[in-house]
Amino acid sequence: MVRGRRVRLPASGPGRRRGRLRRGAAPVREAEVAEVVRTLAVLLQAGAAPPAAWRHLAESGSTVAVAVVAESAEHGRPLVEAIRSAGGVWRVVAAVWSIAGTVGAPLGEALRAIAAALEGAGDIRDEVSVALAEPAGTARLMLWLPLVGLLLGTALGFDTVTMLVTQPAGWICLAAGLGLLLLARLWTGAMVRRAAPPAGIPGIRAELLVVALSGGTAIPRARALVEQELAPGDDPATAEGTIERVLRLSAAAGVPAVELLRAESDRARRDARTAGRTGAARLSARLLLPLGVCTLPAFMLLGVAPLILSVLSTTPLPLA
Repeated sequence: MVRGRRVRLPASGPGRRRGRLRRGAAPVREAEVAEVVRTLAVLLQAGAAPPAAWRHLAESGSTVAVAVVAESAEHGRPLVEAIRSAGGVWRVVAAVWSIAGTVGAPLGEALRAIAAALEGAGDIRDEVSVALAEPAGTARLMLWLPLVGLLLGTALGFDTVTMLVTQPAGWICLAAGLGLLLLARLWTGAMVRRAAPPAGIPGIRAELLVVALSGGTAIPRARALVEQELAPGDDPATAEGTIERVLRLSAAAGVPAVELLRAESDRARRDARTAGRTGAARLSARLLLPLGVCTLPAFMLLGVAPLILSVLSTTPLPLA
């Protein structure tokens, strides 16, 4: 029987495994969390109790489930806190779990909706990453252009390296060129980071309100529960004013707020996808600025100027 079985962590110890979950080098992708959450929803809707559902997942090899079971069963922490301790996107899953338990909403159905939201956020991030890959890769490649010019001069037989490290004029070219390369790298990196999609799940505030309202609670209490569970930065796209507008429309038109909030969540994800694609398209043009201001002058200073100085130093002056 699975119900009475306790799942133990490997000999490395639960603390070490949980530490890797929270401080791992690679952040957990939304699609991976969505897959686990959807499996949880299926188990719960099939009649499994929440602790048993997590034990089933742990026995199937889910690393986060092993950590959650260890936190809950072996260390006595509440299940919501054990889920939240996994960090990252799992904080949102813990928020859904907590709100559904507080208001009495169907947990399996709520987890299915959140799994769809997580999957949508992961798709947005993947699409934007693919769109950013080409301009970002081109920018990184162009940073090697000055060094290629320096090596080319050496290959042609000019003593450009010696000129850069032994002559005062070469020192100036070397310092200025390296400074421009560093500036170009920092500038390009900042532009790529600004074009990347913000952290968080677009529309998650509206999704959490749907969960709270589906349990039959009043709107003010539902909003208070969501704000209590939602951390800053979890929802980058849905402003509080937008939620207020949707709720006013629901009251004025007599339309259920749940459907309007779901539509608002879908709109937030569409807007985030459009904004990400637009930012990636604009990045290709904007990267020309550090290329022209920093990279090309660095190429002249490190590749062309030493070559000219080397030629001048080896050319005999004409006799008077």
